Amino acid sequence: MLRGRVRRGREADHGGHGGHGGDDPLDAAQERRVRAVLALGGVPQADLPDGVQQVRLRLLERAASGQEAPRDVSAWAAVVASRLAMDWHRARARQDRLGERLAAQRPPGHTASGEDTRLLSLAVAQGLDELPGPQRQVLVLRFYADLPVRDIAEQLGVPEGTVKSRLHTAVRALRTRLHENEVV
Repeated sequence: MLRGRVRRGREADHGGHGGHGGDDPLDAAQERRVRAVLALGGVPQADLPDGVQQVRLRLLERAASGQEAPRDVSAWAAVVASRLAMDWHRARARQDRLGERLAAQRPPGHTASGEDTRLLSLAVAQGLDELPGPQRQVLVLRFYADLPVRDIAEQLGVPEGTVKSRLHTAVRALRTRLHENEVV
C-alpha cells in the first residue's frame, strides 16, 4: 500500500538514509524513470520538475482518497508521465493556435517582438477578467480548451445558440478592448 510505502520512507529518512523527504511517494529510481518518460515524450528540460511533481501529486491524491496503491508504482508513474507529456503537447498546440489567431488580428506587415507578445498576453488576460462570467467561460472553453460549440453547450447545459451568442459577444468585447488599448 502507498501509505505503508510512505511510512517506510519516513522511517528510512529518520534513520539517516536520505531521500526527498518522508512523504515522497516516489523513490529516486522511480523519479528518474518519470523524468525519462517525460523527456522522451518531448517535454522540455525546464518543465520536467513540474511533471515529476504532478506524478507525485496524483499518487498522493490517490492515497488521500482511500484508493489502494498501484501494484507497480513505477509502471503506474510511467503511464501517468506519458499522459502528462501528451497533455503538455496538447496545451502547447492550443497555445500555438491561439497565438496564430491573435497574430491574424494584427495589421499586415506587423512583426511581433517578445515584448509585443507579452503585452498582448497581458491585455488578453485583463480583457478576459473584465468579461462577465458566462462570456469568459465560453471563450476559455472554446479557444483555450479548444472545445467545439456542441461540447461547450453540453457541458454547460445550455443550447448551442446560447453558446454561439455568448462567444460572439465575448469576442467582440475582447476585440474592442484590445483595439481601445492599441494592442492590435
